[in-house]
Amino acid sequence: MTDKLQLLLAALVFPGGLFVAVFALLLKGLDRKLVARMQARTGPPLLQPLYDTVKLLRKHTLVPREASAGIFLGVPLVGFAAMAFAPALIPVPGLFAPSALSGDVLVLLYLMTVPGIALMMAGSSSGSVYGAIGFSREMSLILAYEGPLMFALLAVALYVGRAQGGTICLSLAEIVQYQQQHGANLLQPVLWPALLAFVACLPATLGVPPFDIAEAETEVLEGPLIEYSGPPLALMQLMQAMQRVVVIALGIVLFCPNGPDGLAGLGVFVLEIALVATLAITLLRASVGRMRIDQALIFFFTWPEAAGLLSLGLIVFFA
Repeated sequence: MTDKLQLLLAALVFPGGLFVAVFALLLKGLDRKLVARMQARTGPPLLQPLYDTVKLLRKHTLVPREASAGIFLGVPLVGFAAMAFAPALIPVPGLFAPSALSGDVLVLLYLMTVPGIALMMAGSSSGSVYGAIGFSREMSLILAYEGPLMFALLAVALYVGRAQGGTICLSLAEIVQYQQQHGANLLQPVLWPALLAFVACLPATLGVPPFDIAEAETEVLEGPLIEYSGPPLALMQLMQAMQRVVVIALGIVLFCPNGPDGLAGLGVFVLEIALVATLAITLLRASVGRMRIDQALIFFFTWPEAAGLLSLGLIVFFA
C-alpha cells in the first residue's frame, strides 16, 4: 500500500474520519452523563450526541439574510475536514504508525487552531452581533493560549532532538519511538512544566469551562454558532467533539505513548483519552464557573506561559 493511499484511508476511516467521529460523540456523551451525575441529575443517554447529530443532518439549513453565504457554509466543511485529517498524523501505539514526516508536530499545531479560526469566521460571517462578539473573544483566547501551547510542544521536540544528538525533533513518529526505547517523557522532570502548560491550555483549546467564553450561552447565546442550523451546525459540533479527541491524543503521544501492541494498544489508548478527558475537562466543567475574557488573558500570560518557557530553559541549559 502506497503512503498516499495509507494516509487517505487513515484520514477517512481510522484513526481519523469515521473512527474519531464516533469516538468523539461517545466521549461527549460520557462527559454529559458524568456531569449530570455529579450534579445529582440523571442526564441524557450516552448516545444522545449521536442522535442529535443524525437529527441535525436531516434538518433544513437556514442562511441569514445578512450572512456571507459562501463563508458561512464553507467554514463547517473546512473545520470538519481538518479534524478528520489530524488523527491521521497521530500514532496509535502498537497499532498505527504514520509515515515519519519531519514537521508534523507543527502541522498538528496548525490544524488544532483551525476549529478556533472556524468559529471566528463563522461568527464574523453570520451577520449577528452575538457572532461578532464571539469572534472577538475567540480571537483573544487564541492569542493567549497559543503561546504556552507552542512552548510545551517545542519543549518536547527540543528535548527528544537533543537526546538523539541533534537540535530539535518535529516528527511525532520519532518522538514516540524515542519514548518506547528510553521511557515516557512524563518521567522527565525537565518536561513537567511543559506538561503543566499543555494541561492548562487544554480546556481553552477545546472551548470548555472555564474558557467557554466565546460561546457563553447566558451572555452571547452560543456566540459564533447562534445562526447555524441543520447539517452545518452538525459539522461544527462534530468538529468541536473531534477536536477534543485530537488534542488529548496528541498530549498522550507527546508525554506517555507506551502501551501494548495490537487491539489491546488501541483499547489502552482509548481508555487513556477517556481518563484524561474526565480528569481535565469533565471534573473541571462540573466544578468551576466561566472566566471573563480579561481573567483568561491574565491567566495564560502568567504561569502557563512561564511554565512553557521554564521547560525550554531547563532543556537548553541542563538536558
